[in-house]
Amino acid sequence: MKKSYFRLSGVLLFLLCIAMLTACQNSDENKKVSKDIFAMDTYMTVTAYGKNAENGVNKAVDEINRLETVLSAEKQESDIYKLNETGSGTLSTDTKDIVSKALEINKTTNGAFDISIYPLMVKWGFTTQKYNVPSKNEISKLLKDVDSSKIIFDEKSGNIKLKENMKIDLGGIAKGYTSNRVMQIFKECGVKSGLVSLGGNVQALGTKTDGTAWQIAIENPDKSSDYIGVVSVKDKAVITSGGYERYFEKNGKTYHHILDPETGYPAESGLKSVTIVSDDGTLADALSTSLFVMGKEKALDYWREHKNEFDTVLVEDNGDITITGGLEKIFKSNFKFDTVK
Repeated sequence: MKKSYFRLSGVLLFLLCIAMLTACQNSDENKKVSKDIFAMDTYMTVTAYGKNAENGVNKAVDEINRLETVLSAEKQESDIYKLNETGSGTLSTDTKDIVSKALEINKTTNGAFDISIYPLMVKWGFTTQKYNVPSKNEISKLLKDVDSSKIIFDEKSGNIKLKENMKIDLGGIAKGYTSNRVMQIFKECGVKSGLVSLGGNVQALGTKTDGTAWQIAIENPDKSSDYIGVVSVKDKAVITSGGYERYFEKNGKTYHHILDPETGYPAESGLKSVTIVSDDGTLADALSTSLFVMGKEKALDYWREHKNEFDTVLVEDNGDITITGGLEKIFKSNFKFDTVK
């Protein structure tokens, strides 16, 4: 009997060890590390799961802070600040890549996205929160220097020359580029599941630890409810732009921060918000602004030409919601919506 007892105890001990090892492995896989920071004029949250989560999050936070220094139009040590001061120069790798993408999108959107809108953003006070409604003459004068197609840029060398009096800002695309970089860092660190939220920008790596898709809520621009719908994604960026994000009121009129490069005034396109879902955070960030400026019909025409690159959710001023075909199976909402294919 004693011998059988000890044999049984040995089996139980073995099974206990296996159970403990499995529990530790599951614990490592589900380990969550999250950090909140303030950078690029917005609150950000970086989250990763798994045994490499802490290293991934720490390196991602370092990269966010580094990119802010490199890409900011306000920091004197940045590439963009120096370029705006001198009018020409050679860009670092990150700045070169993002400027190249910005100029490409400026071309494909027929100018709806334009990084040379910066002086007008300053004049309106959106960069300083010292809000002001410029005169028609002030806007007309500044509009003469808004045209990214006039920038002389060599993609290989990074050499760049701005038109006289032109200044640029990467605020409409930098956060998307940054979320892309965070995804790259996660992968380099061995993180397989993670999420970064940069204000209205969300980008997900892989799936949740249980293998299911991430559920990303899309904010309701009129605030009548918390969100208009939820999109289920993996390895995607979900980026929203809307006039409700930054605005001021003067003499009973509301002025939002998304300026139309053609008029110099806040875009009046009939849209309240635009959400882009794409593999590419940089593209999604720029297109959320571009399609907002375009308005519904031009935005849908653009999607039809580039549907392999992104999908979109459009919310109109009257509350109507339209989604594009690629979201049909992954978008859910308590509101009525139309699907364009």
